[in-house]
Amino acid sequence: MRDELVKLLSNSYAPYSKYNVSAICIMNDGKLIGGVNIENASYGATICAERVAIFKAISMGYKKGDFKELHIMVNSDKIGTPCFMCRQVFTEFFNKDMKVYMYSNNDMMEKTVEELCPYPFDESNL
Repeated sequence: MRDELVKLLSNSYAPYSKYNVSAICIMNDGKLIGGVNIENASYGATICAERVAIFKAISMGYKKGDFKELHIMVNSDKIGTPCFMCRQVFTEFFNKDMKVYMYSNNDMMEKTVEELCPYPFDESNL
């Protein structure tokens, strides 16, 4: 998966932060759906690689529960973890026991969605 993430990093649009991120959702049917971070001069219009990949999958017809794994890579020697906007989206579409793999240039960390989001805001809060 590392090779696919590295290749996808070149599509990242991060002229301001220079912090390139790629993400690949592996679906239960085996399909790989990738995304990259896309920055904007108006920082609020920026979107993370994780949400690009997830929203792309949803726009292709996938549903909650169709996601098997998420792999995320940053162009850094330090592992980057998902922001809390992305984690909120995780709780909407991913099962609690789904694995999220986070890569740096030379390291990897694995967590479940529940470990990343121990106190989710979800439909039970409404």
